Amino acid sequence: MASTYRITHRTEYRYSSRVTPSLSLMHLLPRDAPGQRCVSSSITVDPAPEDHREHIDFFGNRVAYVAVGAPHRRLTVTATSVVEIANSRGPASLSLFGQQAWEEVRASRDPDVVQFTLDSPRVEAAAPFAEYAAPSFTPGRQLIEAVTELSTRIHEDFEFAPGETDVDTPLKDVLARRQGVCQDFAHLGIACLRSLGLPARYVSGYLETDPPPGRPKLTGADVSHAWFSVLFPGAGWLDLDPTNGQIVGERHIVTAYGRDYGDVAPLTGVIYTRGRTTSMKVEVDVVGEPAAT
Repeated sequence: MASTYRITHRTEYRYSSRVTPSLSLMHLLPRDAPGQRCVSSSITVDPAPEDHREHIDFFGNRVAYVAVGAPHRRLTVTATSVVEIANSRGPASLSLFGQQAWEEVRASRDPDVVQFTLDSPRVEAAAPFAEYAAPSFTPGRQLIEAVTELSTRIHEDFEFAPGETDVDTPLKDVLARRQGVCQDFAHLGIACLRSLGLPARYVSGYLETDPPPGRPKLTGADVSHAWFSVLFPGAGWLDLDPTNGQIVGERHIVTAYGRDYGDVAPLTGVIYTRGRTTSMKVEVDVVGEPAAT
C-alpha cells in the first residue's frame, strides 16, 4: 500500500527595480528514494525563461537551472509534483536496522559516505555537540536507541521559533539559545553525530499539510521541511525528524540529500543589475490524494 501526495511549492520574488538577467538553481523536484516514487513533476516560471534545463547532482538530487533574460520586477516559480510514499516506511521498518552498537558504526569506514562524516560549510564537529549527544550515546548502546533518543531530546529541549534564526545563524548560537527552526534542528542532529564520528546527512522535503481526521498536524508542515539521517552499514539510512521528535514516516516527502542546507537549498539565484529583492513569499501545499480503487 502507498499514500499519494500532490505537492505545490510556489515562490514569488519582488524586486525594487527591473532586473535582467536572473539565474536560478532549484532543488524543488522530489527524488526517488527508499519507500518513495516521484510519479510526475514540473516547474513553471513567470516570466518565461530563455533557458530551462535539469541535471542530477553529486548526491543524486534533481536540480533545475533557469535563466530569465527579459526585464522583470517579479519572478514566480511554481513546482508541482505527485509522489507515492510506501505506508511501511517509518517505525515499522526499524527491525531492518539491527542491533549495532554505535561505536561499531563509527569504526566502519565506507569511502562512499566519507563526505557525510566531515565538516561542511554549515556544520562543524565540535566538543559542545559531542557533549550534548553524550547522555544518549553511552558505551555499547545500540545506535538505533541512541539516535532516536537524541532526536527526541532535541524536540523536547529546543523551542520551534520561526524568525529567531536564519540560514546564516551559527549552530553554536542555536545550541546556546535552545531555539530555532527545522533546518537548525537538522543541522544540530548532524553536528552531534559527526562530532562522534558517525555519518549523517541533511534531508530536505515536505510534510503533509492537512492530516487525515484524528491525526495531529506536524510542526513545519506549511513550508519546506528538513530533518537528518544516519547511516547503518549494511542496512541503509534511517531518517529522523527532531522538529517533531519522531522517525520519518509516510507523511514525509524527500526532495534532496546533502551535507547541509547549502547543498539542497530550494531556490538560489543571482541577478546582475542594481535591483534588490524587496520581498520573497513562499507557499507550500501538500495534499493527500484519494487511493486508487
